[in-house]
Amino acid sequence: MSLRFPLCLIGFILFLCNVYAQRATLSGQVQTSDSKPIADAVVTLKGTKYYVRTSADGAFVLKDIPYGSYTLVAFSYGKELLEKPIIVSSSELTVDFILGDLNKELDEVVVQSERERTFGITRMKAVENFGIYEGKKTEVVVMKDITANLATNNPRQVFARVPSLNIWEMDRAGLQLSIGARGLNPNRTANFNTRQNGYDIAAESIGYPESYYTPPMEALERIEVVRGAASLQYGPQFGGMVNFVMKKPAAKPFEFVTRQTVGSWKFFNSFNSVSGTYKKLGYYGFYQYKTGDGWRPNADFTQHTAYLALPLQISDKLKITPEYTYMTYLAHQPGGLTDTEFEEDPRQSNRARNWMRVNWNLVAVSAEYKLSDQTQLNWRNFLNLSSRDAVGNLERINRYDNPSSNRTLIADEFKNVGSELRMLHQYRLGGQQNHLLVGARFYRSYNLKQQGDANNASTADFYFLNPDNLENSDYTFHNTNVALFAENIFTITDKFSITPGIRWESISTNYTGYYKKRFFDGAGNLVYEERNNETQKVPRNFVLLGIGLSYKRNNSTEYYANFSQNYRAVTFSDVRINNPNIVIDSTLKDEKGYNFDLGIRSSHEDWFNYDVSLFYMRYNNRIDLIERNSTRFRTNIGTSRHIGAEVFAEINLWKLLNSSSIDKRLTVFGAMTVADARYVMIRDEVEREYNVKKNNFVAFAPRLIGRGGFTFGWKNWKAIYQASYTSLQYSDAANNDNRDPTAIFSPIYRYYVMDLSLSYRYKFLVFEGSVNNLTNHAYFTRRADSYPGPGIIPADGRSFYLTVQARF
Repeated sequence: MSLRFPLCLIGFILFLCNVYAQRATLSGQVQTSDSKPIADAVVTLKGTKYYVRTSADGAFVLKDIPYGSYTLVAFSYGKELLEKPIIVSSSELTVDFILGDLNKELDEVVVQSERERTFGITRMKAVENFGIYEGKKTEVVVMKDITANLATNNPRQVFARVPSLNIWEMDRAGLQLSIGARGLNPNRTANFNTRQNGYDIAAESIGYPESYYTPPMEALERIEVVRGAASLQYGPQFGGMVNFVMKKPAAKPFEFVTRQTVGSWKFFNSFNSVSGTYKKLGYYGFYQYKTGDGWRPNADFTQHTAYLALPLQISDKLKITPEYTYMTYLAHQPGGLTDTEFEEDPRQSNRARNWMRVNWNLVAVSAEYKLSDQTQLNWRNFLNLSSRDAVGNLERINRYDNPSSNRTLIADEFKNVGSELRMLHQYRLGGQQNHLLVGARFYRSYNLKQQGDANNASTADFYFLNPDNLENSDYTFHNTNVALFAENIFTITDKFSITPGIRWESISTNYTGYYKKRFFDGAGNLVYEERNNETQKVPRNFVLLGIGLSYKRNNSTEYYANFSQNYRAVTFSDVRINNPNIVIDSTLKDEKGYNFDLGIRSSHEDWFNYDVSLFYMRYNNRIDLIERNSTRFRTNIGTSRHIGAEVFAEINLWKLLNSSSIDKRLTVFGAMTVADARYVMIRDEVEREYNVKKNNFVAFAPRLIGRGGFTFGWKNWKAIYQASYTSLQYSDAANNDNRDPTAIFSPIYRYYVMDLSLSYRYKFLVFEGSVNNLTNHAYFTRRADSYPGPGIIPADGRSFYLTVQARF
C-alpha cells in the first residue's frame, strides 16, 4: 500500500483537530439602561443553534463557538432587540449588552433560536404581538422547522406535536381544515376562533364560525394555538384560538420562491411567492394553483389562492399593513358510503352529482402606533366578502341517486366587517414590570342563506330553478357584536405572576325569512306545501371572567394554571336548514361553560422539551345530535364535563449523547391525550324520549389520541417518521353501537395511520418527498349527515408526493 493514503489521512485528522481546537467561550452580561441585570434574556448567535438565557444576575456563557464572524443578538420582553457583529478569533471573548425599554414584536432571530431549540414546536411568550399569554396553555408550530407535506396542508403532520386535536380528514388537498379539541366537534374548526395575522377569517365569527378558507401552509411562518382560555381576548368560544401567521417580507429588495409539487392521482400544486423590502415599504405576496383527481371517483378539484401584504413603516412610531386574500375552489364530492360499502371497497363512489364551490375575499388593514416606550396601540380592521355554494343529493346514502331527480342547492353569502383596537401598556409596580392589555371590538355581519331546487344535471351548476319562490328556505341573518376586554399581568415576584381578565360581550342576532314544509306521496309528487315566515331578534349581554397563574421555578421550567368562562351562541345552521337527515329543535338555547388548565412545561436548551397538563371543561346546554325515527334531531342535550390529561415531550438523543454536535440531531417526540367526556346531566324529555343516559360519552370525543415519531437531521438532510392513533368515538349522544343503514349514527372506529417525509437542501434548491398513509390502512374519521356525505367519508389511501423548491 502506498504511503500517500495514510499520510493524507493523518494530515486530515490533524486538520480536523486543529479546526476543533479553534473554539471559543463567549460570555457577558445583559443589563438595563440603569445598570440593573436582566434575567432570562435571550442571547443567541444569529443563524446558528447557539442559544442561552441569562441567569439571575444577567450573565450568559456560550461555549464551543467555532472561530469566525457572527452577529450576536440579545432580547428580553419589554426591551429592545440589540444586535452586535463580532469576530471570534481567540479562546475567550466578552460582550455586554445594555437594552432599552421597547415593546415590539419578536424578531425573526428569536423565532429562529426558539425553532432550533424545539424542532418545530414552541410556545407563546408572556407578552407577544399585542396579546397576553402568561399562564395560558399555548402551542406554536414553526413551519420552517417541520418536515411535512405542506402542499396538501396535511393537518396530522403539521399539528403532530399539538396534543388533543381530533382531526377530520375529509378532503384530498387540505381545502378545509377540520380540527377539534377536548371533545369539541371538529367540523370546519368551528369551535376555535380562526384568524390570519390576528384578524377573523371564518364565515361569521358568531352566527356561523365555520372556516371554509385555510391559508396555504407553504405561506405560513407559524401557527399559534391558544386553548379555551383565549375567550377573554378573542371571543367567547370554548375551543380557543388558532392564528395563522403569514411570512414577513424578506430583508433584501427582492426574493422569489417557487415550489412545484406532483403526487398521486394527478395531484399538482404550484406555489410561487415574491418578497422584499425597499426603504420603508415591504411586500409579501403569493399565488397558488392546486388541482387533482382525488383518491376516489368524483373527487376532482381545482383551487386558486392569492395574497398580498404591503407593510409600510411610516415613521419610528407608526406602521400600517394592508392585506388582501383571495381564494376560490371547485370540488367534486364523491359522497359517503355505508359500512358495508366501505368494507367492500372504500374507494367507490355513489354520488356523481355533488359539488361545492367557495369564493373567499378578505381585506384587512392593521396599524401599530407607539405612544411611548411603555405604551403601544394596535388597530385591526377587516372585511369579509365571500360565498359558499353546495349542490347535490342530500338524501341518505343508502338510497339510490335518481339521475332524473332535481338536486338541492344551498347558497350562502357572507358580508362581514370588524374592527378591533388594542392598547398594550407596561408599567412598574412594587419594583416589578407589569403589563396591561385593554381592547374593544365591533363586528357587524349581513349573511344570506338560501336553499331550494337545482337542476338534475351532473355538472357544477349553481343556480336555483325557482329563485323567487325557493322550495326549502330563504333567510337573511344580521349579527352585531360589541365587546370590551382587559387583562393584566401582575408580577408579584421574579418568579410568580397573576393574570386576571374580564370580557364584556354584547351580541344581537336578527333574522328574517321563511322555510317550507313539503309533503310528497309515494310516487314523489308534491301533495301539500306549508310556508312559515319568521322574524326574530335575540339580544344578549354577558360578562366572562378569567384568571391565570404562572410560577417560573427557574429559567427553563414553569408551572401554570388558568381558568376562563366560555359562551357559544346558537348558529345560523342551528336555527334553520332543511335536511332530510336532520330535524332542528325550535327552542334551542345558547351554550355556556368554562375551561380550566393546570400544568408544567419546561425547555432545556435544545435537547429536551415537555408540557404536561390536566384540563377540565364544563359545557352547559350542550347542543348535540340524537336519533329519532332514523332521523337526527338537534337539540340541547344537557350538561357535559370533559376531563383529561395532555402530554407532549420531545428529546434530542443526539444532543444528549454528544452535546458539542450542532449539525446532527435525532429526536423522539410524542403527543398524547387521555380524555373522558361524558354527559353528567340530561334534560328530562331527552332522556325519556330518546334514550340518552347520564354518563353517555359526548360525540366526537375519543378517549385516546396519540401521535409520535422520530426526526433525523444531518447537515442538509431532514427526515421524519410519524404514527398517529385515535380510539373509538361516537357520532351521537345516544352512543349507538349498532350499524345504522344510513351510516350516520354508528361509531367512528379506532384507526391508525403512519407517514414518512424526507427533505434535502442543496444551495438554493430544496427537494422534499413524502409517503402519506404508509401502510395503506383503510379508515375513516367522519360520518357526515350532510355535505360532503351523507355517510362514511373514507380517508385517503397510500399516496406519494414530490416537491422541488427554488429560492432566488
